[in-house]
Amino acid sequence: MRVTVQATVRTFDPESRSGVVFLDDGTRVPFDGEAFDAGPLRRLRPGQRVALVMADGRVSYLTLSTFPVRGPLGSASRP
Repeated sequence: MRVTVQATVRTFDPESRSGVVFLDDGTRVPFDGEAFDAGPLRRLRPGQRVALVMADGRVSYLTLSTFPVRGPLGSASRP
């Protein structure tokens, strides 16, 4: 199941391109370099709002909350 949510960046490591975000309920969710690389971003800073796609219990795509989230088959959809 695919779910799109918004979150706030807690940490980001530019070397590994991984980090942790806070969901709006305070839950910490890690993301890996693969999820970061799937989106259009070059870097993140703590406090930025992001939209992320969760699939199979992990973040699979990450972008800024103001950018469209890629939907199935590469189409754009709003979070």
